[in-house]
Amino acid sequence: MADIDATHGTGTPPDDAVPAGGVPAGGVPAGGVPVDALRAAENGATSPAGPPAFDGDHPPSADLVSDCVHCGFCLTTCPTYVLWGEEMDSPRGRIHLIGQGLSGEPLSDSMVTHFDRCLGCMACVTACPSGVRYDRLIEDTRAQVERRHPRGPRDRALRAAIFALFPYPRRLRLLRGPLRAYRMTGLKNLMDRSGLLNRLAPTLATLDSLAPRLRSVPKPPARVHARGDRRALVGMLTGCVQSAFFPDVNSATVRILAAEGCEVLIPPSQGCCGALSVHNGRRAEAQRFARNLIDTFERTGMDYFVVNAAGCGSSLKEYDELLADDPRYAERAATFTAKVRDLSELLVELGPVARRHPLPMTVAYHDACHLGHAQGVRAQPRALLAGIPDLTVRPIREAEICCGSAGVWNVLNPAPAAELGDRKAKAVLDTGAELLVTANPGCLMQVAAGIRRQGGSIALAHTAQVLDASIRNLGTEALLES
Repeated sequence: MADIDATHGTGTPPDDAVPAGGVPAGGVPAGGVPVDALRAAENGATSPAGPPAFDGDHPPSADLVSDCVHCGFCLTTCPTYVLWGEEMDSPRGRIHLIGQGLSGEPLSDSMVTHFDRCLGCMACVTACPSGVRYDRLIEDTRAQVERRHPRGPRDRALRAAIFALFPYPRRLRLLRGPLRAYRMTGLKNLMDRSGLLNRLAPTLATLDSLAPRLRSVPKPPARVHARGDRRALVGMLTGCVQSAFFPDVNSATVRILAAEGCEVLIPPSQGCCGALSVHNGRRAEAQRFARNLIDTFERTGMDYFVVNAAGCGSSLKEYDELLADDPRYAERAATFTAKVRDLSELLVELGPVARRHPLPMTVAYHDACHLGHAQGVRAQPRALLAGIPDLTVRPIREAEICCGSAGVWNVLNPAPAAELGDRKAKAVLDTGAELLVTANPGCLMQVAAGIRRQGGSIALAHTAQVLDASIRNLGTEALLES
């Protein structure tokens, strides 16, 4: 695979991947848009071509835009720039477009296209030496896009279907029966051989390729007592995709927490955390989910709130920002946010008490973007894996490049997502590891689909499943058969 440099991508750009706003594809002018012009736009300046891109309801910050010095350190970590080598599909290019919007330019179709193409992986935030808050810029921009930009009928219908389904665990679980029948009747094999689904309905084909093997696992009880002395009272998010398609990960998480002295609270009334919504500009919807989750858990008296899905965790840790303007929930959200921990964070923070049994095997660990880049949680999962006797962890090439899942980005953009998934799958297979370990359901599905397209074979597991197998002394077979 070709190396990436700061000026050329390695994939095929889409037909409409052209510079926007008259900016040369080779770069953004040093200095960008004058800050005074940006602030003037925030106060309502208009363009002859139409109303300015952003209104006064949480527009992207002119000060954050001016923080970008266009150094280019973000380019080699940005998945869309890696694929296409197009300046407007890089973080600094999108920041330039945001600046144009703040200076009074209208929200054009071309501008929105480049914003939509961002995976939101936040690798650029990790790479940026100036500390530019691209995460805040793109989130505020997407909220403006969703409120102010009219999408085409097909795009509206697809997004409406996605957000009527994915944030609702019960609706997702209803899909398990038809999906199981689709596979057992042989219809899936027929579709795979004919390629008909790919030609007629690429979005459905993508969903079909992503769906994992279904497992029947009992739902965890509402309260699970600690084994031995209780060290903490922990609320746990069961998630949407996680609970519907990876219930075994939740079961493993509960067993680990109990083994490490945590009493686990799992209210059955809990709903979506709002991560998919907030990452796609649906702020009001995300706020509604956040309020409901706070209402459900704040009465439990929990010490910590544990999350085993990276995308969910990154949003939960920002509830204080999401609800900062809500007088009824601002303080409550800040209190809730302070208790949120990724599973690996809490286990390292508490320290191990349960015995780890040997797992003589080689694994490759994949940093889920919203765990490594968005939350900065990298050392803790590796420390947990290093604590398992006889387990060897191998690094993955281009670890900073997203696998292409990015919430629902792979459903909205199936072709480039497959390119990124294939790239990540090849890097994983090149490690020669027996097992791929990661901490996000979307990553597990995306990489598994890429490995199947590569014709490769490797077992996949969540970090919780590896720890559970070690603590319960299940041996490597329990993981390699998954």
